[in-house]
Amino acid sequence: MFEFKDMDFITDGEIALRIHEKVPGNPEKEFVPAYKYNITLHDSEEPIGIIDVRIGENEKLYYGGHIGYIIEEAYRGNAYASKACRLIGKVSKVHGMDKVTITCNPDNYPSRRTCEKLGAELIEIVDLPEYNDMYKEGKRQACRYIWTI
Repeated sequence: MFEFKDMDFITDGEIALRIHEKVPGNPEKEFVPAYKYNITLHDSEEPIGIIDVRIGENEKLYYGGHIGYIIEEAYRGNAYASKACRLIGKVSKVHGMDKVTITCNPDNYPSRRTCEKLGAELIEIVDLPEYNDMYKEGKRQACRYIWTI
């Protein structure tokens, strides 16, 4: 049985991850448990972005990845996404996940640079199947990176 860990606040002294929601898995919808965080500057509670990590494995994660993030436009260019990934990697590790998948659109060069900063390896660019939620949103391909934490 899955058990959420007490990882509601994680910081590196510059930025912090503050738990927003712990989402239980839903096998019927093929959802695995997830931690959703607001990314803030260390001494602030004002979000500068969001990041989540999904714990487990299934086909949806093959295309959608374990980690997803968005940094507000005014805060981009400060490597906050890669710093937040390093912090959220600690959550993956306490759940026994030493490798995670991060995906992005092939033309999302900032996200691809984030993956490269982490040392993640581009495994492949895959075509999304028509039944996939991302395909239904208009996306057609995803870069699949594997990050060894």
